[in-house]
Amino acid sequence: MVRLLSLKKLLMVYFVMSTGALLWLILNFGLFCDTSSKEEETLLTKTKDLRQWEERLRRRERDLLKKPQEDANLPTIYAIMPTHTRHVQKAELTRLAQTFLHVKNFHWILVEDSDSQTDLVTRFLASCGIKYTHLNIKTPENYQLKETDPNWLKPRGVEQRNVGLQWLRENLDLDRDRGVVYFADDDNTYSLQLFDEMRHTRGVSVWPVGLVGGMRFERPVVEHGKVVRWYTYWRPERPFAIDMAGFAVNLQLILENRQVKFELRVRRGYLESSLLQHLVTMDELEPLADNCTKVLVWHTRTEKPKMKQENFLIQAGRPSDPRIEV
Repeated sequence: MVRLLSLKKLLMVYFVMSTGALLWLILNFGLFCDTSSKEEETLLTKTKDLRQWEERLRRRERDLLKKPQEDANLPTIYAIMPTHTRHVQKAELTRLAQTFLHVKNFHWILVEDSDSQTDLVTRFLASCGIKYTHLNIKTPENYQLKETDPNWLKPRGVEQRNVGLQWLRENLDLDRDRGVVYFADDDNTYSLQLFDEMRHTRGVSVWPVGLVGGMRFERPVVEHGKVVRWYTYWRPERPFAIDMAGFAVNLQLILENRQVKFELRVRRGYLESSLLQHLVTMDELEPLADNCTKVLVWHTRTEKPKMKQENFLIQAGRPSDPRIEV
């Protein structure tokens, strides 16, 4: 009986509040009164704008809920990543952002291989929800790969990674800032566990990379907790026969050794060694990923899309709408 009375009171309160709200709408907006078409159009436009802002706020709230909060006790991961304009660029960056959003204290340093910063990347970064720095530098013409060249013919992303290193040295403080530097690529796939493991690198840490060098994986071979050789098909005698995705460097080493960088004029497969040989010896390497027995990063490389029909439309003077960003 008491519950029934409480329910009746609740319904009565709801009725009174609903009636009051309806009266307020009538008095303030003239609902159910005669209005001109222009007034109705203005009201509809304002309502539409309000809904759009509400949706933006909801999206931003969802982004904030998804993004891990910064932790002052954790070193920052500075991921230097070259990128270049191509059909799949935005798709690749979107895929990577979905991973990076889950990493605490992450700073994305995205460097375009371009004379200027493109609108596509600028807009993407502004809405990605990740702390970022946007840079650009064009690869010298004689080091640019042609359409028909194999990926291994010339070193790629050298100038872009060096500009990223330069930004770190110009903007971070040796005594204040703590972190680790990772040289990411925009066509790789990363496990979240990889970032957890690399974050506390003391010098240079290393791990396996999957689907690289024409093999299922390449890796440092570890014995008694030390890296003793390299499991790779291509010139295992290299000082550091490791892929770019397979190591991270403590920020202190980068800031202390201000002249160290990647060499543009280097033999095939020696790009990583051109940097690491000035920072560390093999005996000092820190093996991660269960003594380098687990693969946590892969060279997946999105398939190049076929644009045969698009090219036909361009030749016919009927290209797809350039205002639609892909």
